[in-house]
Amino acid sequence: MAAVAGGLYRTIERTVDGLGYRLVDVERLGGGLLRVTMESADGVKVEDCERVSRQLSHLFAVEEVDYQRLEVSSPGLDRVLKTAGDFVRFVGSEISVHLYSPSADAHGRKRLRGRLLSVAGVGGAERLHVQLTPEAAVVPATKPRRGIAVKKRVALEAGTLLEIALREIEKARLVPELDFRPAGAKRSASAAAIGDAMEMNSSGSLGSEHR
Repeated sequence: MAAVAGGLYRTIERTVDGLGYRLVDVERLGGGLLRVTMESADGVKVEDCERVSRQLSHLFAVEEVDYQRLEVSSPGLDRVLKTAGDFVRFVGSEISVHLYSPSADAHGRKRLRGRLLSVAGVGGAERLHVQLTPEAAVVPATKPRRGIAVKKRVALEAGTLLEIALREIEKARLVPELDFRPAGAKRSASAAAIGDAMEMNSSGSLGSEHR
């Protein structure tokens, strides 16, 4: 996978936005595939993808964009997060983060997974507050090699709070949260969550809205 040039990204973004959708990501993949991911408040249907694909194909012909195949789709459950606005929108969700460089606060790890609690800062100085989930606390098994010393990785405790600068993140995605409980159990859990939120608000705490 390779990033697209800034000029091409902005051109695609103007076209997608002009058709009433919101651009999520643009990727160059193997075999000359150019993948465009978009979203809409009303959801993205097959006919929406076809509409945008036709418009972009015409645009690429005029602009002489180098590609072999074009794929237009919706983000899916593991939606990519790129902008500060993306992270603000999904506060409260579980995310998977890949850093450019190992984090000293995370015992030299580059890959982290946790619950996004809040986003602070503006203008390129945004910072994420993330609470690690149990999956992130597991120490990966290391297979010793003959004659080579293996450095033991330190386990990260579940619930550990980390502050991550947005500029340090190479890639980030939502972690799909699938609920296989019966419908009745889901409604009960939802009602309990609403009750907790109302109790917090009545005590003067500011509740967060998942948009």
